[in-house]
Amino acid sequence: MCKDTTDRKVRGDHCLNIFVSYELKSQLKQLAERYDRTMADMVRAVLRIGMPMMDGLSQAEEIMVREYVELFRKLRKVKTLKEI
Repeated sequence: MCKDTTDRKVRGDHCLNIFVSYELKSQLKQLAERYDRTMADMVRAVLRIGMPMMDGLSQAEEIMVREYVELFRKLRKVKTLKEI
């Protein structure tokens, strides 16, 4: 259970264990050394920066699909009108 009866966070509730490739770990380590930060700081920064980017990409993808469907419908109508 993540929270106790007093609704306080349980120790370790904020932790996340993930497995990454050796290459990604190396890149994070190089960034940490370059900017004199810890690996944990770099992972936090990448997640903070990446999450809004992913939200934006998801929204853009939704708009693109919606526009594509609308365009396809219009083209189908035009094709139908030309056949008549």
